[in-house]
Amino acid sequence: MTNISIIGTGTMGKALAQLFTRSGSDVQLISHEEAPGTIQGEIVVLAVPYPALADLASTAASQLDGRIVVDITNPVDFSTFSPIKPEAGSATAELAAALPTAHVLKAFNTNLAATLAAGTTGPAPVSVLIAGDDESAKKTLSEAVTASGASAYDVGGLARAAELEAAGYLQIALAASGQIGWTNGFALYK
Repeated sequence: MTNISIIGTGTMGKALAQLFTRSGSDVQLISHEEAPGTIQGEIVVLAVPYPALADLASTAASQLDGRIVVDITNPVDFSTFSPIKPEAGSATAELAAALPTAHVLKAFNTNLAATLAAGTTGPAPVSVLIAGDDESAKKTLSEAVTASGASAYDVGGLARAAELEAAGYLQIALAASGQIGWTNGFALYK
């Protein structure tokens, strides 16, 4: 059984808690306002808005040392649904620079909350795309994801976070414009 801490109790945090509970993981939910609190998980999922990452990385750095840290953010201005261009190339690259002793991964940003909670996107299992430079960390997260019934795909190194953020933005823009529902999304079929 994997211990997973999720910082953020909003829609995505709760949906991820459902996904990881289905996997048999021990899930700890910590509200963003109370973070960092006492982090218990070997995997720590940051289910917070992009603007909160820098502050969270600063206040929780000592507790995140040596842990798998998953960035789910999409750098988007949610008042206009316009993309934000991080100077480092991606939100995840900024986070990795701020947490050099953590094993930072990008995942779940191409998933909408309703699909994570349901475990499916249409008739397909949820497709979780994972980027990161630490193969062992990606394997640990992939195992927790697939134990929930979802599919996990290793898309390569952390440099791929920029492409994942672009895909995440595209999906958000489609949902915000009403072209797809917030319960829809991208799925990969094997």
